[in-house]
Amino acid sequence: MSKTPYSRQDVRVEPGLIDLQVNGYAGHDVNADDVDIRTITELTYALWAKGVTTYFPTVITASEEKVTHVLAVIAAARRRDPLLAHSIAGIHVEGPSLAPDDGPRGAHDARYLRDPDPAELDRWQRAAEGLVKIVTLAPERAGAVAYTVAATAKGVRVSLGHCAPTPEQIRSVASAGASLSTHLGNGTHATLPRHPNHLWAQLAEDRLTAMLIADGHHLPAETLTVMIRAKTPQRCVLTSDSVALAGSAPGLYPTPVGGTVEVGADGRLSLPGTGLLAGSGHSLRECLDWATTHLPFRPAELLGMATITPAELMGLGDRISGGKDRVKVEDGQVVTTTVAGTVVHRASRADRERERRASRTQPGIRGDAL
Repeated sequence: MSKTPYSRQDVRVEPGLIDLQVNGYAGHDVNADDVDIRTITELTYALWAKGVTTYFPTVITASEEKVTHVLAVIAAARRRDPLLAHSIAGIHVEGPSLAPDDGPRGAHDARYLRDPDPAELDRWQRAAEGLVKIVTLAPERAGAVAYTVAATAKGVRVSLGHCAPTPEQIRSVASAGASLSTHLGNGTHATLPRHPNHLWAQLAEDRLTAMLIADGHHLPAETLTVMIRAKTPQRCVLTSDSVALAGSAPGLYPTPVGGTVEVGADGRLSLPGTGLLAGSGHSLRECLDWATTHLPFRPAELLGMATITPAELMGLGDRISGGKDRVKVEDGQVVTTTVAGTVVHRASRADRERERRASRTQPGIRGDAL
């Protein structure tokens, strides 16, 4: 049963949202071939407008040359603006050591998949000025355990994702220091053995905190509910995994990955005529709103999964306790966003009315996707 997340004239001041996985938003693509400082800057501004005060730009599978280029651009953007540097607390590299099979691989380019290499991580860190804080890999790749040991020793969190491992392989990388699961329940085969399978194993592994996409499309509400109950809210993080088309008006769009993508009236991104997902079309604010409406957890618990838990995981607890990263929300809409004590976004009355009209015309989001 859905519930109304906000009452009329409801005004709250909340901690700023922390998103550990952002590929893009509002037309700004972290992984575009022409990504530049302006791309990262405008992406940050767009996220501020949605109440996201801290995020981890996510660099996906590509050639090492492309990955290091994107990392260097993000580092350069941070150097230009101290508030932007504050908001970009680290970088998440998703790949390139992922499962090659269709399904687990997702939209990652098979040509660039490769086994994990600690020396490559060192080269990434040089390009990123030490900003790589999360790496997603498939634990079944050769060398995954040794890589996890090396990465963890350097302060990088290893996350399991886009994979098809055995439970034993999951336990091995967890013992080596892996601590996260990337968009658990997605990036896997459409059909799995009833048991054992790697989803059960990750849910059962207390050393892994689950990142979950609560956009209403990637996971049905019932699945999210069970996963959160299994892990407990304290070991779950809500993420958007948003892509550049997130926040775009409904319509058909050409994209460099996947060809033409359709943006639905409810924000769902799909390949036309197939029903297959083509990324996440919502910001973390919108994911939190959906979760608050559709999941049987207290709003404070869900907000904690998008603020307190990721902050504690990434050593950013002062951003919650200090009160300098905060968002004023009125009737479910972001009114002001404050980063490091500075107001970086203030919504005008016209902006808020436009948002209100848009939200009224969107149909309810269903949790019926793969």
